[in-house]
Amino acid sequence: MPRRNEGVKKSLLEAIQKLDENPNLVAMAEHFSESIFDQNQFNNLEQVRKWLEDRAKECKMRVEKINLKDAKGWSFDEKTGNLVHESGGFFSVIGVRISNSEFREAGQGWDQPMIDQGNESGIAGILMKRFNGIPHYLLEAKAEPGNYGKVQLSATLQVTFSNLKQLHKGRKPLFSEFFENPDKHKVLYAQWLPEDGGRFYMKRTYNMLVEADEDKEIEVPNGFIWVTLYQIKELLKQDNLVNPHVRSVIAHL
Repeated sequence: MPRRNEGVKKSLLEAIQKLDENPNLVAMAEHFSESIFDQNQFNNLEQVRKWLEDRAKECKMRVEKINLKDAKGWSFDEKTGNLVHESGGFFSVIGVRISNSEFREAGQGWDQPMIDQGNESGIAGILMKRFNGIPHYLLEAKAEPGNYGKVQLSATLQVTFSNLKQLHKGRKPLFSEFFENPDKHKVLYAQWLPEDGGRFYMKRTYNMLVEADEDKEIEVPNGFIWVTLYQIKELLKQDNLVNPHVRSVIAHL
């Protein structure tokens, strides 16, 4: 299969070189060739689906709704009225008042709560590595309390800066070394992208795609899997499998 991909890529590059020497077009040719064949060197598409289903079945996380007053470590600040964490990190729930909004369906304005994580809230990063010349992307079967279906494919590193600083007093996030020190690795893409402005207050996340050296040994835990761009795009056609951060990072490919 790699030979088939190389043939397509070679033909595309030859055609592009006759038209334009723009390096961006060369990258686009490679991404296109990645997207049209299933060339995963470890698992085909059905095996990836089965792997994700198994991770969801094995997930023991339970989520239940509780009264906000009973949320441990959280309280309402007496001065601001905001819902805040005792560490001072993670996020707060604030109130905002919107006015002069005739262009919106609400007309004269409204009040609402919003989640405030600061303007620079965290990192959504995907690690890429080539196997037999084929780009593979390391994704995690990540359980989040608000996920529809509990477990979804997420970026290699999907973390707030509070978690990177280990304010939760837990372990350092896996693979964070590839994204905290980008100068030591090949950064293919890095941009601040805004989050949903209807729920988050001026939030943006640093989206990154980082390539690991092909010769570097990377230990992959049970909850992570190498997938190809073809497989990601096929999984996007199914309900509730790929989370928003993966979609954001690969959107430029």
